Amino acid sequence: MNMKLEVVIVPVSDVDRAKAFYEKMGFRFDIDIANENFRGIQFTPPGSEASIIFGKGVTSVRAGSAELVLAVDDLDVARDELIGRGVNVSEVFHYAGGPFNNTVENPRVAGRDPEGRSYFSFASFEDPDGNCWLLQEITTRLPGRIDSAATMFNSVSDLSSALRRAEAAHGEHEKRTGERDANWPDWYAKYMVAEQAGTELPQ
Repeated sequence: MNMKLEVVIVPVSDVDRAKAFYEKMGFRFDIDIANENFRGIQFTPPGSEASIIFGKGVTSVRAGSAELVLAVDDLDVARDELIGRGVNVSEVFHYAGGPFNNTVENPRVAGRDPEGRSYFSFASFEDPDGNCWLLQEITTRLPGRIDSAATMFNSVSDLSSALRRAEAAHGEHEKRTGERDANWPDWYAKYMVAEQAGTELPQ
């Protein structure tokens, strides 16, 4: 039986202020329904299958207490876009003890993960209520995280980023072999499929 995460409830104190913020973020506006005692608003992050809902009478959880994660394939591009939209995004950081590990003293360390690993580099921002969002850079998925038989890109930006990574890897491949590879389109395709599936990359 498939179980897909559909909605995350975000507790807010000012519904219209939150709506304006998530519109500014570039999230897709889905619905705004209301009656005398209730108002529910749904937004969906670009390329996401899961949405967020907030409003009046939606939850009794304290406003500003949510912590959420957005996966991006290029942290610098995502960060620049949000800053361009007027969002106050932190500098890039990594966790001293590994992703999401807040058990150590001073868990956040300035700069990217020194080893450049997928899943290990972050930036953060807050909505007007203080709900915390993390941007997590994921360039290569761990095995089993996606359908290995399907290769999908949610935007032109995602596809172009994957092509750039394949181009860089192919350049290293040609240096190792010492030969010009005329069949580079097939090599790119194999690399991009393996990268998304989290399987062994072609060398």
